[in-house]
Amino acid sequence: MSDEKDLTTSQEQEVKASQSTENTTPVEPEAPLGEVTAAEVSSKLKLSKKKRAKLKFPKGRIYITSTFNNTIISVTDPSGNVFAWGSAGRAGFKGSKKSTPYAGGKTMQDVMNRIKDRGMQEAEIFIKGMGVGREQAIRALIGSGLNITSIKDRTATPHGGVRKKKSRRV
Repeated sequence: MSDEKDLTTSQEQEVKASQSTENTTPVEPEAPLGEVTAAEVSSKLKLSKKKRAKLKFPKGRIYITSTFNNTIISVTDPSGNVFAWGSAGRAGFKGSKKSTPYAGGKTMQDVMNRIKDRGMQEAEIFIKGMGVGREQAIRALIGSGLNITSIKDRTATPHGGVRKKKSRRV
């Protein structure tokens, strides 16, 4: 029995020694489920940032670039600063499905959903490219109820082609 008492006292001494050498910090008692501690609230307050107010644009420009592989739509304010954009890839299409007319229409619907809160009422449309998604994108735009002031096709046209290769001298 005396050996057991000696062991317990030596163990107690070791525990006390280890506690005295450790850097002790006050520990907050755990909060019951459903309650938030003060430390958690203060850490969340420090990380949050103020959101900037989104500017309203009653007029704007919509650029539709339709290639053989994708349809890209950019929405700008009248001075040319892009505030919303979308592509068939962003709308969720991958691979050869990005170059379909259906993807072009869904891309335009996706962009229109994102710019509705900006208050756009009038838009000029600029189209560029020969892809198949351009017509469907315009149809989706007309169906959205936006007032369209003009539609301009800015597709580059070939003029005379490339220069012929020099004839070979033998």
